[in-house]
Amino acid sequence: MIQITLIQIDNYGPWTVTPGPRAEPDLQTLQSRLYGDLEREFGARGGIVFYNRFDNLIAISNGIGKEDHIKIQDSIRNRYPITVSMGVAARENALEAQKVATEMVQKGGGAQSKDRHEILNIDSLASVEDSKVQIAHIDIDDITTTLTDVTTAYDTSIVVYDVLIELMKELKEHNGLCFFIGGDNYMAPSNGITKSELREALRKVDEKTGVTLKAGVGISKFAGRAADLADLGLEDIRADLTDDSVLVFNDK
Repeated sequence: MIQITLIQIDNYGPWTVTPGPRAEPDLQTLQSRLYGDLEREFGARGGIVFYNRFDNLIAISNGIGKEDHIKIQDSIRNRYPITVSMGVAARENALEAQKVATEMVQKGGGAQSKDRHEILNIDSLASVEDSKVQIAHIDIDDITTTLTDVTTAYDTSIVVYDVLIELMKELKEHNGLCFFIGGDNYMAPSNGITKSELREALRKVDEKTGVTLKAGVGISKFAGRAADLADLGLEDIRADLTDDSVLVFNDK
């Protein structure tokens, strides 16, 4: 079971224009700092956060229970002019878990509701025995010489985000998620996706976008550890220790 926490800023849209429109650099700073602090809070407890749309963040939170979620909400309230609501759900795959986690937040009220304040709705938590997180760390092969050093930064970004969209759509067909994590790197919570299925998904995205993708996959009870193992797998591929485009490390 993979456990997902959806984090949503309370009443953020109206707050940004009350009593008048707030300075955009200040809003961007708040969002980036909030992501950094949430990453630190969840990371200290074995989880990992993806910034998603910044006002909506998605965390893999296996091993993080109700009390820890409350402590994280308290910490944000004490240091920010805004609060966050959370929905939590555990399912066999990431796509379904985030769907139910989203429903848990929506159950507490709309994103711009003045009445919603630090909702924490938990559908289910993954037990230690049932906990399993599978993460793929995907990157573009040799982006430096094929794009970064030969075309503009903006044109390179178009390719990188093109790849992201295709990965998101392709992995969703296999009940997975995918997030951009910077540079030419993506992370995909991929419970239930086999090595051969992932390899084929990468091949399809390669054909659509003109790049070559590779992926290290980590499997563990906790997201942070799974991500570390995925990084190790990707490094072995980069070092030509395997001819395969996908390498899996299991924490067993």
